Amino acid sequence: MSTRKRLVLNVYASALVGNDDRPLAAVHCLERALPGLSMTWQVSKEGRLIALPKRDSWLAEAVALGEFPLVCNGDERNPVTIVGRRQLASESPGGQPQLQVHAKLPQNTVALAVAADVLEQVAEGVRALWGLVAPGAVMEVIADQTGPKRYGPSKPPLGLPALKMPWDIRSPVTPRHLGWLNYWSADAAQAIGFPDPARDADLLSRARRTATGGWVVQLTEAPLDLDDPDHLDALKRAYERFPEIGGRAAS
Repeated sequence: MSTRKRLVLNVYASALVGNDDRPLAAVHCLERALPGLSMTWQVSKEGRLIALPKRDSWLAEAVALGEFPLVCNGDERNPVTIVGRRQLASESPGGQPQLQVHAKLPQNTVALAVAADVLEQVAEGVRALWGLVAPGAVMEVIADQTGPKRYGPSKPPLGLPALKMPWDIRSPVTPRHLGWLNYWSADAAQAIGFPDPARDADLLSRARRTATGGWVVQLTEAPLDLDDPDHLDALKRAYERFPEIGGRAAS
């Protein structure tokens, strides 16, 4: 299945520490949120599926070595994967190392129905600062918005704003970009000024508070499709409302 036909989840949290329980929490949260999911497989360097009968202990051993390896559901027709990526201090906002939890899900009816729950549970499980879920095609546009860099388009596509590279953003709690579904911790929401009842009535109609005081905010009813003028306008309005996102606010 191509990336463009999948939902991508990214959440950002503080860096892994020894015997960190958050990778296992992320996997358990994903399994709870997606009905019938069992993430008990790994993928070999040759691309072969390998069963993990003792997944939890295997993952704990990897985390003790500072890794969050990829695990999956073993279904090649409807693959679900999750992995942790270390973000070095030199690559990260505020010069603070981070953990990026990255998951991919099929963009099908089942996953779409629970996507907000998946985002909320995984983000809260890893004590994320912020995160999002977006279709793969939207993630490609985000990559083209982010710069400057030595490759890619000379300006952002579709009239969207230019976003700074992560290391040029001053605070790790500042979201780097917007998705279809957005998770903002209490600190991230405060950093961008959400919610303002006078300006955010539309967003609040598709938002919910989390147990830790954060928010899950949905930009559009259907998955964000930037070929749809209404969806593109909704994304542009959200960027205009939150100039701090992507490090665009004036110093």
